[in-house]
Amino acid sequence: MERPIAPPVRASQRPARLVIIGQPVAHSLSPVFQRAALRVAGLSLTYDREDIAPDQLADALTRIAAEGGGGNITIPHKEAAADLIASCTPLARRVGAVNTFWTEHGALVGHNTDVAGAAATIRALCSSDGVNVSDVPVVLIGAGGSAAATLVALHDLGYRHITIVARNAARAQALSARVSIAAQVASLEAVDDIVGEAALVINATPVGLHDDAFPVAVSALSARCAVFDLVYRPGLTPWIAECRRAGLRAEDGLRMLVEQGAAAFETWFDIPAPRAAMWQALDTVPPTYQPS
Repeated sequence: MERPIAPPVRASQRPARLVIIGQPVAHSLSPVFQRAALRVAGLSLTYDREDIAPDQLADALTRIAAEGGGGNITIPHKEAAADLIASCTPLARRVGAVNTFWTEHGALVGHNTDVAGAAATIRALCSSDGVNVSDVPVVLIGAGGSAAATLVALHDLGYRHITIVARNAARAQALSARVSIAAQVASLEAVDDIVGEAALVINATPVGLHDDAFPVAVSALSARCAVFDLVYRPGLTPWIAECRRAGLRAEDGLRMLVEQGAAAFETWFDIPAPRAAMWQALDTVPPTYQPS
């Protein structure tokens, strides 16, 4: 059974400006749809990109706090930001990663909306199955900050039969312990043998971001498997394109990106995010699925 949704987190002060920080960050689509959302909502704020090296992160956060700013944090800074921002929400502390932040009384507050983004995508892919999700076998590939957010989303949606596949088994076990979610752990070398029984396979690694590599062979997946790749690229990631050609329900990370951004927008401003305008700014619409 899906657990009750926690009360939404809302900033007590609206940001004076918005920024996404990461490295690299030039490819980020967040400014595209967030600027559209700001226009539709009649909010005269800017949303900028800042390419910040890891050794510049602390200074950048201090500067943004002095400006009364807020925004988003992307690769490779999400986990480091959770250590640098003293005031983090319980969800950000549990995940161990910050992707959304704002300033209150001169100090930054860190939050995690990747959980909401992952949950929205998993619901879209799997809500038509009409089964008790606690019995659904899930394979989660990866053990980093994005995997942590996805693992929490799975658990909060009611999934209990989860296997984490990672190159470093100790890191996967540490992730399971940190978020207090029981999961099996398997090595990356065994992934093709494991996914055949899975009803949902999720890639939470950067595989496929800069090349055409697949995190797992499409031929190894069940014909009724749903597939979620947190990576997004113009068009589709090659893995997701191949999964769709094989007739699988499959999404890249675009819905997660928009939904985490919508959750961040609602956190900053306490008004509904204009999701239609956000999708329109990306010149696409979220995919829909017929009941199984």
